[in-house]
Amino acid sequence: MRRGASLVRCMLVSIVAILVGLCSARAVEPDEILANPQLEQRARHISRELRCMVCQNESIDESHAPLARDLRLIVRERLVAGDSDDAVFSYLTARYGDFVLLRPRLTARTLLLWLAPVLVFCGGAFVAVLAVARRRQDAATMPSPLSEAEETALSRLLAASDEQPALPKRNPPATST
Repeated sequence: MRRGASLVRCMLVSIVAILVGLCSARAVEPDEILANPQLEQRARHISRELRCMVCQNESIDESHAPLARDLRLIVRERLVAGDSDDAVFSYLTARYGDFVLLRPRLTARTLLLWLAPVLVFCGGAFVAVLAVARRRQDAATMPSPLSEAEETALSRLLAASDEQPALPKRNPPATST
């Protein structure tokens, strides 16, 4: 009975945690919202693609950091000024570098960033293949089981060693102080 109650409690906590995660409020404050719904939608889209430089794994749309607010305001100012989405991204990357993008563009500078997961996976697969090959090689070179004659001889030797009295234990030499 107690185990069932504990399981139900654990499930309820998990459900609440998931719902809180799904319903997390965005950090955009009412005074930041643009009057034009199309521009606001574009601003929100751009904000979801930009990294908060303080939080680093959050978009500026989700972050409550003051720098994220400043970046959201810059995005909205640029859109009101008539910039395209690409122009806003270019403006911000020129100012903050590729790190401001949650998904950096594929360039010569970011090539290693994009290839690193593939290289790590290939390296891991190579090590796994080597381990399997070594294990197979070790299994192939294992000695064959004993023949009946060898087993009989081994049994005689073990029986003979059981019949011999054990050697007396040596006393450690006395040390003088």
